[in-house]
Amino acid sequence: MSDPAPSRPARHGDKHLSDDRRTLFERIVEFLSPGPDSKDELIETLAEAEQRELIEPESRHMLEGVIRMADMSAGDVMVAAPRMDLLDIDAPYDELLAVVIGTGHSRFPVYEGERENIIGILLAKDLLKLQRAPELNLRALLRPAVFVPESKGLNELLRDFRSNRNHLAIVIDEFGRTAGLLTIEDVLEEIVGEIEDEFDEKDRDSGVFTLADGSQRVAGDAGIDEVNQSFGTTLPEEDFDTIGGLVAHELGRVPRRGEAVDIGGLRFVVMLARGGAVRWFKVTRAEPAEPSAAAEGPEA
Repeated sequence: MSDPAPSRPARHGDKHLSDDRRTLFERIVEFLSPGPDSKDELIETLAEAEQRELIEPESRHMLEGVIRMADMSAGDVMVAAPRMDLLDIDAPYDELLAVVIGTGHSRFPVYEGERENIIGILLAKDLLKLQRAPELNLRALLRPAVFVPESKGLNELLRDFRSNRNHLAIVIDEFGRTAGLLTIEDVLEEIVGEIEDEFDEKDRDSGVFTLADGSQRVAGDAGIDEVNQSFGTTLPEEDFDTIGGLVAHELGRVPRRGEAVDIGGLRFVVMLARGGAVRWFKVTRAEPAEPSAAAEGPEA
């Protein structure tokens, strides 16, 4: 019996032929089972993968966030200028400290003269240096402000935040005016969802916390009965389970950050709103309304 014919030596063109065959096979598979050709279809594919337990729900949520973020700009997620918490460079130290304590932010844009004239960024921790060394000039503590256009993509902005080690940017409109501000946390939350802080512990015993200035920080999901007990009020408990639901009903929509609503003798100021719901209110006693001329009656 003759030996089998030796295998034919590989020629230069064989690899190209193999690549062509593999490409043809891939084309046939794609024709029979086409992949997603749009972002909406890709998101649907991720949902199907989750249903088939190929990926975890958390992974699907993050992947969807990455996909959607590609079409988003700084103007889509910024805090609008009227709701920005700013510091006045000429304000006394006690006033600056009160703003820092009352808002709880770690970074603040600083302006001079008018709010449009932002001259730098102050870290809250740097303000404490003035206590130990009052001779320091506040201007010397300012960090350079970073300005970005409203149209800047979130993907590019996130890269800038990481490379420049900067965590806050001032957003400007097409006319060069301040439109709002954006933090690295705002961008990351578009991917991973809400980033919890020290007040957001799932096993917290209460939704009401006392701030350093004597006001109260109230979670949006705090029960109305808990708020009534803490403040000695009689807010209605029949139709709503949470204080966030009651406030949204009174206003007719979900309030935005910085908005204030007076209900039942209390003033609710939105500190944080995410995902179509208020996460935290700052609550103080509402000032009594001044009587109108009609209520006082006609003059004698």
